[in-house]
Amino acid sequence: MADFQQRDPMSPAFWDERFGRGFTPWDRGGVPQALREFAAANGPLVTLIPGCGSAYELAFLAGAGWDATAIDFSPQAVQAGKRAVGEHAERVVEADFFAWQPARPLQLIYERAFLCAMPRAMWPRVAARWAELLPAGALLAGYFFFDDAAKGPPFGIVREQLDALLCDDFECIADEAVADSIPVFEGKERWMIWRRWTGDKIHRGIT
Repeated sequence: MADFQQRDPMSPAFWDERFGRGFTPWDRGGVPQALREFAAANGPLVTLIPGCGSAYELAFLAGAGWDATAIDFSPQAVQAGKRAVGEHAERVVEADFFAWQPARPLQLIYERAFLCAMPRAMWPRVAARWAELLPAGALLAGYFFFDDAAKGPPFGIVREQLDALLCDDFECIADEAVADSIPVFEGKERWMIWRRWTGDKIHRGIT
C-alpha cells in the first residue's frame, strides 16, 4: 500500500484515499475498554469526537444516552462513520474541527488518534482549539500516542511535549496504561483525562 497519491495528512484527500482503499490500520473495529469504563463511571456528557473515522465510540455513547457528535473533514471517513453507527448516522458530521461550533457547551472531547494524525507543527493549534471549545471544568479524555519516530502519521509525542501543550489550560487527573491497544499503538499509548482549569493561574498558585 505504498503507492498512495496523497501525502499530506492536512488534506481531506489524504484520508479519503485511505478510507476508499480500506487502508485503516488505526481502526480497532470497536470501543476500547477504558472508554467503556469512563462512560460507566460518568453521567451522560455533551461530547465531541473529532477525527471520528468509523465512529464506533459515537454509536456506543449515543446508545447510552449521551449527547455526542462525531466530526471528520474527510467525506469518505464520514461515509464510513455513518455506515458504522446505523440509527445514529445523523450525529456523524462532515466538518472542520477548527471551524465547527457546538450547539450546546461541551463537557467532553474524546481524543482517539486525532492529535497523532496531525503533523507536529499543528499541535499547538489543536491544543488551543481544545481549550477554546471546553469550558472550565470540562474534560479532554482519551488515548495519547507516545513515540519519537520522525515519520507519520501516526505522529508520536513525548510526555514533556504533551505537558507543554496542555498544562497552561488543563490539569492531568488520570494517566493509565492501556491493555487492549491495537498493533499500530501497542505499548505506546496511555489513557489520560485532562480537566480544563477553573479560575485564573494566580488563584491556582501558578505564575
